[in-house]
Amino acid sequence: MSTDFYEIWIKPYAAIIIKICRAYTNSQEDFEDYYQEVCLQIWRTRNNFGGQSDWSTWVYRLALNVSLTLLKKKKNDPQLFTSEFLPNELVETSPVFPDEALNHLYDAIKLLSEVDRGIVLLYLEEKSYQEIADITGTNPNNIGVRITRIKERLKKLMDGKVN
Repeated sequence: MSTDFYEIWIKPYAAIIIKICRAYTNSQEDFEDYYQEVCLQIWRTRNNFGGQSDWSTWVYRLALNVSLTLLKKKKNDPQLFTSEFLPNELVETSPVFPDEALNHLYDAIKLLSEVDRGIVLLYLEEKSYQEIADITGTNPNNIGVRITRIKERLKKLMDGKVN
């Protein structure tokens, strides 16, 4: 991957790639693997981008798909050693953000289903329901309903009212 490609086509979207990868990993090592794989897949599939959507939509969709695929592989391969299989007391927790409230929110987001994590991350990026629907391959009405339910679940999780 050339430096120019990274600077022009990946770096401007690094923040969302980081957030998506963080939401699907529990350790720094896993995060780095996910981030690297997303960047590699963006580079590998760059010629498949047909312009039917914005480049940012392509990057979001690819980051979500890569993260979900890697997560599924780790769940299906019991030989794989990841922090997800360790007891909570053994998992090293390092704050991702300097703001404790934001860390608390992302901890709650990690408790959502894989698909709901992606939807709420896009919502937090202030994407429209239509953009989220385009990225996730659903319709805007479905996104509106899901976001309402996700917000309710997150509130309960953050208030400690969910087991």
